[in-house]
Amino acid sequence: MFKNLITEFKKFAMRGNVIDMAVGIIIGAAFGKIVDSLVKDVIMPPIGLLLGKVDFTNLFVVLKSGATPAPYHSLSAAQAAGAVTLNFGLFINALISFLIVAFAVFILIKAINELQAKMDRKEAAKEAKTPTTKACPFCCSEIAINATRCPHCTSELPCEKPKKKK
Repeated sequence: MFKNLITEFKKFAMRGNVIDMAVGIIIGAAFGKIVDSLVKDVIMPPIGLLLGKVDFTNLFVVLKSGATPAPYHSLSAAQAAGAVTLNFGLFINALISFLIVAFAVFILIKAINELQAKMDRKEAAKEAKTPTTKACPFCCSEIAINATRCPHCTSELPCEKPKKKK
């Protein structure tokens, strides 16, 4: 029973969809780290400078003082003292990171949708160009392109050789 379970799990794990999903998760995690670095190291320092030299990672409210009393000059100092803090600066960083990732995913999905629509239009145009019916030369009824006998007048139709595409 256990051996059968292992065999079924191997079949499941080696499917293309599971492997694609794993690759996507790994790339997504790496992309998340890049976005975090972009927010912390590139975007937030100029914004903090414009807002009066504010370091967003050190924006916090002390809810309860720790072993040494407040004021604390940094979040790490407050945490080292054992203070209970509300870290809204870190939340702002995380929110900006999320918005950047969400925007990147939106752009990616939009590009995929446009590509899919383009492919659908090409397929529809191809289907529209390829005739599926023809007129019976004897009774002028509409019949299937591959018909060898007219279903309306029962006339035998001449066989046409398929045209070669160049």
